Amino acid sequence: MEGKFEADGVKVTPVMQQYLRIKAEHPDKLLFYRMGDFYELFFADAEKAARLLDITLTARGHSGGAPIPMAGVPFHAAEQYLGKLVRLGESVAICEQIGDPQQSKGPVERKVMRIVTPGTLTDTLLLAEKQDCLLLALVSGNARIGLAWLNLASGALRLMECDPGHLTEELERLRPAEILVADGSSAPAPAAAVPCVRLAPWHFDVASGTQALQRQLGVVDLAAFGCAGLEPALGAVGALLHYASQTQGHSALAHVQSVTVEADSLYVQLDAASRRNLEITESLRASDRDASGPTLFSLLDVCTTLMGSRLLRHWLHHPLREPTEPNERCRAIAALLEQDGRFTALEGVRPTLKNLADVERVTARIALKSARPRDLAGLRDTLGRLPAVCAKLGPELCRAPLLEGVRKVLAEPTAVFALLTRAVAAEPAHQVREGNVIAPGFDAELDELRGLSENAGSYLVELEARERLRTGIANLRVEFNRVHGYYIEVTHGQTDKVPDDYRRRQTLKNAERYITPELKAFEDKALSAQDRALAREKLLYESILNELGAEVVRLQAIARALATLDALGALAERAQTLQWQPAQLCTDPVLHIEAGRHPVVEEQLRQGSVSYTPNDCQLDSQRKLLLITGPNMGGKSTFMRQTALIVLLAYVGSYVPARSARIGPIDRIFTRIGASDDLAGGRSTFMVEMTEAATILNQATARSLVLMDEIGRGTSTFDGLALAWAIARALIEQNRCYTLFATHYFELTQLAIEFPEVANVHLKAIQHREEIVFLHAVEPGPASQSYGLEVARLAGVPGSVIRAARRRLAVLEAAASDRSNQLDLFAPSQEGNGAAGSVPDLAAAPADPWPEALRAELQALEPDQLTPRQALDLLYRLKGLLPDGSPE
Repeated sequence: MEGKFEADGVKVTPVMQQYLRIKAEHPDKLLFYRMGDFYELFFADAEKAARLLDITLTARGHSGGAPIPMAGVPFHAAEQYLGKLVRLGESVAICEQIGDPQQSKGPVERKVMRIVTPGTLTDTLLLAEKQDCLLLALVSGNARIGLAWLNLASGALRLMECDPGHLTEELERLRPAEILVADGSSAPAPAAAVPCVRLAPWHFDVASGTQALQRQLGVVDLAAFGCAGLEPALGAVGALLHYASQTQGHSALAHVQSVTVEADSLYVQLDAASRRNLEITESLRASDRDASGPTLFSLLDVCTTLMGSRLLRHWLHHPLREPTEPNERCRAIAALLEQDGRFTALEGVRPTLKNLADVERVTARIALKSARPRDLAGLRDTLGRLPAVCAKLGPELCRAPLLEGVRKVLAEPTAVFALLTRAVAAEPAHQVREGNVIAPGFDAELDELRGLSENAGSYLVELEARERLRTGIANLRVEFNRVHGYYIEVTHGQTDKVPDDYRRRQTLKNAERYITPELKAFEDKALSAQDRALAREKLLYESILNELGAEVVRLQAIARALATLDALGALAERAQTLQWQPAQLCTDPVLHIEAGRHPVVEEQLRQGSVSYTPNDCQLDSQRKLLLITGPNMGGKSTFMRQTALIVLLAYVGSYVPARSARIGPIDRIFTRIGASDDLAGGRSTFMVEMTEAATILNQATARSLVLMDEIGRGTSTFDGLALAWAIARALIEQNRCYTLFATHYFELTQLAIEFPEVANVHLKAIQHREEIVFLHAVEPGPASQSYGLEVARLAGVPGSVIRAARRRLAVLEAAASDRSNQLDLFAPSQEGNGAAGSVPDLAAAPADPWPEALRAELQALEPDQLTPRQALDLLYRLKGLLPDGSPE
């Protein structure tokens, strides 16, 4: 940390002593210290803030003979600076003036009222609109890691335990904004990009965590919530609740009223690589988490509310393994798409959801007593529109249980709307301190105080008329300004007519200003009325928030119902617009997709008026692995990704981009597509590739979907080929998972001869003269060639380089042909019982290493019809199968 905060015996001012005392309580946070209209920062905080926020660094006074560094931001613009700091991973303690400067003999009393950290944001200006902000705590147990995470902006609290090997996967799924760990613990370190706060180990005590959760939920036993035995998770939740409460000024987290326990078996699992490769919410083209690009979420998010967008995002990252709820969502989408005359039900529902307030986050701010007047106005207007929403959820729609549940929640009457209609002004000010927040007629005392201020104008006009008549001064004026208050102004030429009860208040160049006892009495009453009115409004506003606090659970239910309806409406609109169809989730071990398309690529092509080529994918218990060959740019990776996305969408409950889809149980989706090095972790591209492959081989089951793209390309040809061959065999024989295996190693296509579960397919391309045309159609059988030089030419490689490569290719092929001719695969057997040029009698060999299918293939070959490539392919296969010491 830059600089020093200790006084070290050096005499400092009382204000600076107060600052140093408060700063010592928050040494790891920037301290925003309120002084008048600014939040000031001192010492190292000032230097750091000046650098991060690009604000001016100045100095104030001296400490130890050196000027004290100082920087500041205006209090009315503080939110934009706070937003920048939390995005940089910083935490800020907000210290407010709580004492009255007029009555303070020393420094004004100050206190830290809230702490802003990356994981505890609730303010609209600081939060990402369409992404949840999660605070997560983790702690190691006996071979298990306990996780607890809280969305403070909604009140959702969840727990789970996982194996240490799955922690990275869970962190990628949750994407927390801030992580809490015990100081000195052995818990695996989270990603460096996520701010990590280390707390004293006692914060993670299991007994204390259990008691904290019981107090939070108002129960004496957690068994009903499924928390029994989750000791590491209970330790984590204790630290989580304490930290979250501390950031809110130790206030109760009244909106956290339940806890959900998650399990590994609840969702279709996706590891970090799969979420990245499938571009669910982040494009591979993006340079950071906030960068934009075409993604599955950006394609589907046509939600009309921010609540709906966040829920849709959550659904996409949490496809459900059990098909019941996805089927219910699919049924609701079907109901929304039913025709009612010329229109669908969807066209009636979606307009009613436009311009609704973010009820979820407003409710959280109500519970935390931080809701602003316009939050309440927006909530009032939204609640007033619920009957119109319910009216569109007619009997036909409510045959879908999910939509009927939404209708019941929204139709239930609530006292909140009536209270807000009576209490909150039609267009309230931004802040309570500005006044005009409480509606007229809500409070008689406030109305009277306002009347004193608002009627001042008519009183002054009447007083001015009386004084002109009394004094005979025709140009006498009664006016007001903020510096001198109310006054009577008389020009110098008329001052001889001024009555004796006029008291001089100010002398100007051309006039005198006076005050009278009557005007002074009115001034005292009117000015104090304004202050008293503001104080009364503040008191009334706090009482309204307290009254609304009793309705938090009801408001949360309304928020969930609106978000669900909006997310379902978005999926229905996309299904209608993009011509998607419902998938059939079944219990059979199948993955049958007819005319599937990649949703994001298809949309990008459509914008360019190019049609997408759909393809089938057929996998089942008898056909487990598709070995995909074809040229680069032919569409292999796109075909693989579209299959995974269709599976994911089906288990989300969405319609899918296919003519039809029948999908059996899926427990995990793995992808090994593309790779880059990990310089920070000291891992090469090939090491990253092998690490991802190892994860798949160790975790994939018979119900997993695996995408393998060009495995082994990061090392030498023979090493890569050997690894690809061995990995493919392991996936077939041991994991037995559904696999799409793309490769340029043509030798691997022979696996289809050895294993009936393997089928060769290829992406079709044709060559006309020197031009190559990619048809992007998946067809049976292996590819005939790779078209590598043609693709290089399309990429812009200079013609001279292409010609040189073509000449070198001819030399290499000729050399390969010579070597294959020298290899006498068809020589007579050593026993002399084979005719010259015939295939050796492999059946007579004492140790028969050749599979039956390979022996039959060899016996059917005509030697003079072998191409050099086929001969080399046979050589590789024979060398791999011959036992040590066998003649080659």
